[in-house]
Amino acid sequence: MTTTSTPRVPFNRLLLTGAAGGLGKVLRERLRPYANVLRLSDIAALAPATDDREEVVLCDLADKHAVHQLVEGVDAILHFGGVSVERPFEEILGANICGVFHIYEAARRHGVKRVIFASSNHVIGFYQQDEHLDASSARRPDGYYGLSKSYGEDMASFYFDRYGIETVSIRIGSSFPEPQNRRMMHTWLSFDDLTHLLEQSLYTPNVGHTVVYGMSDNKDVWWDNRFASHLGFSARDSSEVFREKVEAQPMPAADDPARIYQGGAFVAAGPFGD
Repeated sequence: MTTTSTPRVPFNRLLLTGAAGGLGKVLRERLRPYANVLRLSDIAALAPATDDREEVVLCDLADKHAVHQLVEGVDAILHFGGVSVERPFEEILGANICGVFHIYEAARRHGVKRVIFASSNHVIGFYQQDEHLDASSARRPDGYYGLSKSYGEDMASFYFDRYGIETVSIRIGSSFPEPQNRRMMHTWLSFDDLTHLLEQSLYTPNVGHTVVYGMSDNKDVWWDNRFASHLGFSARDSSEVFREKVEAQPMPAADDPARIYQGGAFVAAGPFGD
């Protein structure tokens, strides 16, 4: 992981929502150097605080009053909370759409000026895999989950323009210990690179609303981060070391969305309830 030449001055208190999720569990330890106190929140049960540098708060993002209490006293928010897979719209609505509104309103009321929003590659999932995109490319969400992340990016833009709350929206590709399939060879984001990207997103001044694609230094990429160069994010890891293992898997059929669309199987999920 890229390190800075001088130690970062920790924030007094950082809030991490979605702390019981897959990435939340990873970030719980990795974010400690950047905060005197790390406030951890989720609707699901969390392991108790390990020491006085952690605060554990159960919170339903759909509950406006609870979110406003959650945000009080924090200096910056890393918003990873919400439903993270494609689901019926009604399940997405509370946490991902109402929840992101509650987070930004609470930030406004409590004077929080920096949010890191865990967006997703699924806001552009309907582009085909032979297309190359940057942050200026029109969004093409691939489902209700992608729509909710697109809405979150609009919320971030609005709250910067109107209230001066700065956001880095990270369109996370696929952040796992290693890429799980051929599609993830393009979209993989190592945990070390994610941590470095979060550090740069927290400390870089004057980000306005910056959209950055969260990917490692993979050999073949679909995304161009030229409009986020001011963040100083330089990925160090690459999916290439896993190529032999991944390419030992059977090749998907020619009409499989995993071979056609950047969003992979998400473009074909649902409809729900028919």
